[in-house]
Amino acid sequence: MAQLVYDVTVRFCARYVDPRSRTRDQMVQAARSGTQNIAEGSEASATSKKTELKLTNVARASLEELRLDYEDFLRHRRLPLWPREDWRRQDLINRRPATADAVAAWARDVRKRGQSGPGGQSGRIGQVSTQSTSSTYAEISANGVLALIAVASTLLKRQLASLERAFVEEGGFTERLYRVRKRHQR
Repeated sequence: MAQLVYDVTVRFCARYVDPRSRTRDQMVQAARSGTQNIAEGSEASATSKKTELKLTNVARASLEELRLDYEDFLRHRRLPLWPREDWRRQDLINRRPATADAVAAWARDVRKRGQSGPGGQSGRIGQVSTQSTSSTYAEISANGVLALIAVASTLLKRQLASLERAFVEEGGFTERLYRVRKRHQR
């Protein structure tokens, strides 16, 4: 999921953020950091649970920074930030996109529907009104990435909780080596 957020962010920034802007660099680097720190933490897990925990938390923090950048993008352009219950967010999550192209296809579908609701029906979905003016691709794309970041952050929070439990129960690499050495000496 973090890799997908990175891929979509690179495309988003190329299309919507001024290439001379510091924000563009920050967004791409935050997305990259999310992906790279997960990979680095996984690689370190064999020898250091502490390092794995630290790097996984850095990845989560990088995605949080990226989330704020996308929210700023929307606010500065006076584009709406979709509520969590918005059907468009859920539609993207339900599709489980694996590529930036799949996310782009979702954005085209949402744009085509003109926000009239799933299946082109106007009205209300749950308690969320779906009737409004047509969204821009920038709005759809930014809100889509925010939905993906929310999924990635949730997954990372679960992973961190699991890593913390394992660390408390099993200890770190050095502690495990010590136990093995003691057993061998006996």
